[in-house]
Amino acid sequence: MQYDPRAIQPFRDELTALGFRELRTADDVDTVIDTHKGTNLVVINSVCGCAAGKARPGLGIALMKSQVRPDLLTTVFAGGDLEATARLRQRLDNLPPSSPSMALFRDGRLVHFIPRYQIERRTAFEIAQHLMEVFREFCGPQVVQEVPQTE
Repeated sequence: MQYDPRAIQPFRDELTALGFRELRTADDVDTVIDTHKGTNLVVINSVCGCAAGKARPGLGIALMKSQVRPDLLTTVFAGGDLEATARLRQRLDNLPPSSPSMALFRDGRLVHFIPRYQIERRTAFEIAQHLMEVFREFCGPQVVQEVPQTE
């Protein structure tokens, strides 16, 4: 089902105002996931109440308060970007469709997923806390040991 683009524009705007880039086509999804080096948080946005009252506010809090964040923030809209959403779901390691949801990729590989049922059961603040923990685990600076020089 495709929603009226005018009706969902305010929900899109909430994420783009936070710095999210919209992925509107399957090619957009493939290009970003296949070529981006580093971390990429992809949000499957939705019109439902848990997206409005929990997911998007939780994202805003996490991004505002976290000292570490993903390198890239992207989004598809379930019911708005049908092709892009379908392609992203194909790339989620056979996880069942879920919107809203959040997927963290590192170098094109899925490393963490937050499905709708984990969003529905939490407050925006609990979602933000969870996201900040995920950001610290997967998005923080990578420790590289120096190789000692031999003489």
